[in-house]
Amino acid sequence: MKNTTIILADDHPLLRLGLREIIHQHAGFRVVAEAGNGERALELIEGLRPDIAVLDIDMPKLTGLEVVKQILARKIPTEIIILTMHDEASFFERALDLGVLGYVLKESVENEIIAAIESVHNGKPYVSPSLSNFLLKRNPHSHEGTEKKLGIADLTPAERKVLKLVADNKTTKEIADMLFVSERTVESHRSSICAKLDVHGQNALLRYAMTFKHRL
Repeated sequence: MKNTTIILADDHPLLRLGLREIIHQHAGFRVVAEAGNGERALELIEGLRPDIAVLDIDMPKLTGLEVVKQILARKIPTEIIILTMHDEASFFERALDLGVLGYVLKESVENEIIAAIESVHNGKPYVSPSLSNFLLKRNPHSHEGTEKKLGIADLTPAERKVLKLVADNKTTKEIADMLFVSERTVESHRSSICAKLDVHGQNALLRYAMTFKHRL
């Protein structure tokens, strides 16, 4: 069984040490690298492509949210858990608008980090229970900001259907049969999707679709 790979980024070495020890006690989770600032964290994430990056918001050189913006811009398939001392709604909203799935307060991280990793790895959000009231107040349409950054918001309903089937590794003929359209129509949709998402090269669309399947 493949390990879930994780990068830890926080400018407090003792916090990273404590988190690493907790994570390594859980079978299937492996911390592959650590960073003490946002710039180094981005370099490691881009180079290692971990499944999950655990990022402090307040880091030198680049903040955690600035790192997230770069990850989105570079289409790096790494999910994010934000660690923070901030319990203000503004930070929470900014993080979720960027597509962050995990948001954990540092005061409870020792008890919550494993649950957060498990949830985010399965494509599900995790928010510290003490912040659950923020979710109740959150605009239900705020996820549209993430879709715009990924390019998904530009797709037509038909193109979304095609992309979902591409994510399921269906061939052009299989997609055409399932949607009751011609193979030429499917190819036209695929070309349009590639242009809108700015993905190019053999199998690039399949890799993109599988990476962001849970957002389609």
